[in-house]
Amino acid sequence: MAACPLEYREELAKIAKTILTPGKGLLAADESLGTVGKRLTSVGLPNEEAHRRDFRDILFTACQKHNLQQYFSGVIFFDESMYQKTEDGKLFPEVVQDAGILVGIKVDLGSVPLAGTDEMVAQGLDNLGARLQKYYSLGARFAKFRTIFRVGKSGPSALAIRSNAFTLARYASICQANRIMPVVEPEILMDGDHDINLAAESSVRVLAAVVKELQDHHVYLEGSVLKPNMVTPGQDYPGECTPQEVAHATVTSLLRTVPAAIPGVTFLSGGQTEEEATVRLNAINQIDLPKPWTLTFSFARALQASVLKAWEGKPDKMEAAKEALMVRARANSEAAFGKYTGTAGQGLAAQESLFVKNYQY
Repeated sequence: MAACPLEYREELAKIAKTILTPGKGLLAADESLGTVGKRLTSVGLPNEEAHRRDFRDILFTACQKHNLQQYFSGVIFFDESMYQKTEDGKLFPEVVQDAGILVGIKVDLGSVPLAGTDEMVAQGLDNLGARLQKYYSLGARFAKFRTIFRVGKSGPSALAIRSNAFTLARYASICQANRIMPVVEPEILMDGDHDINLAAESSVRVLAAVVKELQDHHVYLEGSVLKPNMVTPGQDYPGECTPQEVAHATVTSLLRTVPAAIPGVTFLSGGQTEEEATVRLNAINQIDLPKPWTLTFSFARALQASVLKAWEGKPDKMEAAKEALMVRARANSEAAFGKYTGTAGQGLAAQESLFVKNYQY
């Protein structure tokens, strides 16, 4: 029995196809209150609702003013921002919708320790159906749910993989039953000193388990999108990897695990610098390997770092911050076509490390 009602299938597949429009990606603006607060602190602002609203106002009104629908197909919201408004009283989801961009919502509730291990398991399935119905009424048409994995000496444990893959599949099936297109996010953290070979082996194990659970839960694959990490060495790995090596490892891992029925992949940026994430996405789309899916971006840190640096919490710099977002958005759009030439590499924060140990948001 299918988890996705037949009457929703065409609509969900259309949403997935819209998100995966060539040259477009997702703006992930779904940080928790604590995480966005840390970013505000970096520019000298306390973590207060008014300042969080101001920062999101930059991101969302830039979508409208700078016609960012040519680069963004969707924006992922956090619960608080679904109810926040512009200075003239317009709800942020309406601003994004009026710009011709789909509204999405983060629905996981973070990760907690997996008992008996040093790994994590995601939470957020409780009352998920009711929450999705509420978000649908507010304009959301897709959702995102993140699980995290850590690479030990032999990669993530079988228990962590099994537990989180089940949770992702359960989430996806609940989404589709409630007319919401699921973005499935299994993130292998960059923490560690492992090489790219162990990273690739870990990705294959995680992705294979996630896809199997999606199928076992009767998830309509054509009405879903995958959001994994790119395959990179650990942050503390002493060697170097070229963008081409990252691209080869990433696409090969997908080829070994992800069926063509899943229409596309929107890579997260993890702890990569803005420029690293763009250059590697570009290499992924240039590499001479079969790619039966659309391969694009769903970045948060790698789209927002230069925005924060340009803004500095100052009202008179909000327009400059919007311009910074446009520069990064255009660069990633070009990378989604495999046509990026490095034109955004000198941005205010383009080369700054965005790695955060044990990152949660």
